[in-house]
Amino acid sequence: MSKPARPPKASIPPKQAPLRPAAAPKAPQGYLHGFTKEEQERLYRQARVTEHLVHDRLPFRRAKSLLEVGCGVGAQTEILLRHFPDLRVTGVDRSESNLAQARSHIASMPWAAPRAQFTLADASRLQFAADSFDSAFLCWILEHVEDPARVLSETRRVLRSGAPIVVSEVQNASFFLEPYSPQTLSYWMAFNDYQLEIGGDPFVGAKLGNLLQAVGYRDVATEVKTFHLDNREPAERAEFIAYWSDLLLSGAEGLLKAGKVSPAVVDGMKQELQLVAHNPNSVFFYSFIQARALAY
Repeated sequence: MSKPARPPKASIPPKQAPLRPAAAPKAPQGYLHGFTKEEQERLYRQARVTEHLVHDRLPFRRAKSLLEVGCGVGAQTEILLRHFPDLRVTGVDRSESNLAQARSHIASMPWAAPRAQFTLADASRLQFAADSFDSAFLCWILEHVEDPARVLSETRRVLRSGAPIVVSEVQNASFFLEPYSPQTLSYWMAFNDYQLEIGGDPFVGAKLGNLLQAVGYRDVATEVKTFHLDNREPAERAEFIAYWSDLLLSGAEGLLKAGKVSPAVVDGMKQELQLVAHNPNSVFFYSFIQARALAY
């Protein structure tokens, strides 16, 4: 049964008095990559490498005020501002170090700086009033939160009626490499198990349809987007394998410290990734899910 539409409310810009006091953000959970300078640089590379799929035909052409939940270092923010010159973005994140980097990054771009602001916030308890934004964007964030439904529900609260939301999320069971790389797959299983253990969900992408529908969004649509790289696109394959190697290794310190993998497994993975990178017939395959819906 369709959920009754909320009665229209006066639009309140995000900078006006909030509906509720800002909640102190919880310490980041479900994130095992760390918050080092190297990790921040990796996030910029990730945004560039995945831009053509993540930002393909986004429904923000008429949007003016977008909420970016889990904005991190501003890597996706930059792309949104570049693609939509009339858009203003409010980014929220629970890592002050990432927000400081986001502010610095966007401030270095005169064409973007006036259209972005960044706020320390708990995405499950936003300080903005209802109906504050006309669009929302979430990318690689729900995999790191304990209660994705609550984050999506809170995002819906601050969106105006009919506002589009786009959510891109991982589906880590889809990962495949050729040549066969058993140490890498063993590491990947430990990576996913540990993410679940610390409050994240490496398979949340497959659940987006259910999650969005359950908290009241309408016109929910999901699309499987795939990186399938082989001899047909050798340059793109090489770029993506290099990026993916960085992603895998960014979790090594945390996994080793937690005793989830051994040094031998990490060393074996590094050797396998080198073999894959230099094999003329290597194959990389990975799928993620992008969901789109409307808030009512």
